[in-house]
Amino acid sequence: MTDMVLKLSVRDLVHADLVSCGWAGSDHHLVGVAGQLERVRTGDVDYLAVCPAATDIPVAKGGVTYRVKEGVGTLWQLAVHPALQSCGIGTFLVGAAEARIRDRGLRQAELAVEEDNSRARALYERLGYVAYDRRPDSWDEQAPDGSLHRYETMCTLMRKEVD
Repeated sequence: MTDMVLKLSVRDLVHADLVSCGWAGSDHHLVGVAGQLERVRTGDVDYLAVCPAATDIPVAKGGVTYRVKEGVGTLWQLAVHPALQSCGIGTFLVGAAEARIRDRGLRQAELAVEEDNSRARALYERLGYVAYDRRPDSWDEQAPDGSLHRYETMCTLMRKEVD
């Protein structure tokens, strides 16, 4: 078997990308992402797309908000296309988000990971994130029939120095 090397690039996610991001969540979720893209204009957030160089179609996405804690970039809504998980794309995405944080002169990144998502937590720990607290979180999720229900979970809060 031969290894395949996928050349990746990172750029800002734009509204036109959302049509090809159905793998990342429901229509309701993508409407929320569209709203977050509006915050990019104000400088409150960066929203990134990771794309194979050959296609420029997002295979991963994620945001960094600068309004949760003073002096901290908070990563959120990180997602990699399910068929491409465990290929290093999540590592690439987090590295690009950390670079954006450093570019703003900030030294710390934080994120929250659901406590039952051991795979994501293992990635973040491998990348140097350390758990420091936990908190409940919730958001609306769209069911297959289009109805919304409140999803509640417990998250571990993690941080890393990115200087």
